[in-house]
Amino acid sequence: MLERLGIEHLFALSGTEALLGFLTPLALFVVFFLAQVILPGRRVPGYVTDPATGKPRAYKLSGILVFALALVVWALELTGMPRDWFYRSAPYAVAGGTVVAFVLTIIAVFSQPRGEVKNPIAAFWLGRAQELSFFNNRFDVKMYLYVAGGTMLALNALSAAAYHYERFGADSNPGVFLFAAFMTFYIADYFFFERVQLYTYDLIHEKLGFKLIWGALVIWGWLYVLPIWGMAALPRPEISSPWTYILLGGTAALLWFGWSISRGANMQKYTFKRWPDRKFLGLIEPEYIAAGDRKILCNGFWGAARHFNYMGEVIIALGVALLFGHFANPWAWVYFVYMTTYEITHQRDDEKECIKKYGAEKWAEYQAKVKYRIFPGIY
Repeated sequence: MLERLGIEHLFALSGTEALLGFLTPLALFVVFFLAQVILPGRRVPGYVTDPATGKPRAYKLSGILVFALALVVWALELTGMPRDWFYRSAPYAVAGGTVVAFVLTIIAVFSQPRGEVKNPIAAFWLGRAQELSFFNNRFDVKMYLYVAGGTMLALNALSAAAYHYERFGADSNPGVFLFAAFMTFYIADYFFFERVQLYTYDLIHEKLGFKLIWGALVIWGWLYVLPIWGMAALPRPEISSPWTYILLGGTAALLWFGWSISRGANMQKYTFKRWPDRKFLGLIEPEYIAAGDRKILCNGFWGAARHFNYMGEVIIALGVALLFGHFANPWAWVYFVYMTTYEITHQRDDEKECIKKYGAEKWAEYQAKVKYRIFPGIY
């Protein structure tokens, strides 16, 4: 079965190694916790209001420092862990990380008042607390989840590239290295603009349940790079050199295009939320629909589709599917299928929250002005 799936090499660890792989996430999550608490970071106000003070919650931003330090430790093998370990132990780490997420969820959910969600199963999945922070707000759980998960996403991609090169050398697939490079850039960009994340759906609306905790730590940290589980075990595709350069150049352009849409849309929304009257990039005058004391941005990226940033993520996923050059291999398409399904589902949940936030009448007015949900002219 594993041979048919093309991942038998990921189950070749000895019993002791498998146990170490299973325990790897626990050790990493402890290290990330210590890093989040100890390392310095800017303290800034976010979008979410602290009910205790009536003022915006304060967040400590140290993601870029944690990320940079993790890259150095991994690259120099300062812990004695080989660079390809995260890749070779991935299935065991997913299992171990899931157990840790399960335990953390029990603590995060059932230590809180019952609130609106009475059903314990629904509460476990969706969560009860909107925010949890400790040590005088020096440690925020949501920010920790995204720092740990995002850093592991990049490290898992790089670890797979290290394994691939050690296995194939001159026959290595350049698409694997492009994948690792882009994912590292993607996460570096995420942490460079970490303050922007304080104005996104997850930070504002999601509660601390298994959906968010497992999703941030395990799905984002390990399973967002799922295509590489199969692709890192394959040599370069049998494509002539000129077409290889065209493929790499084309997919790199597609990745850049998708990133530009996603980053541009998020930055426009961030600019509008912080400075409602400021032109985006000094060029785009904001247009909006007033909904009481709230405003719905409806031009620029947000005039093309109501969740145009999601289209950028789907385009990135399409670039990932194509860059390996193994077009008929299902592993190459796993991320694209997942991301397309996820963004369509996420968009529906997001719109329900928007109706609550802005009111059904004003949201209907926005829907009439901006007709498409994610893909202009299509959906």
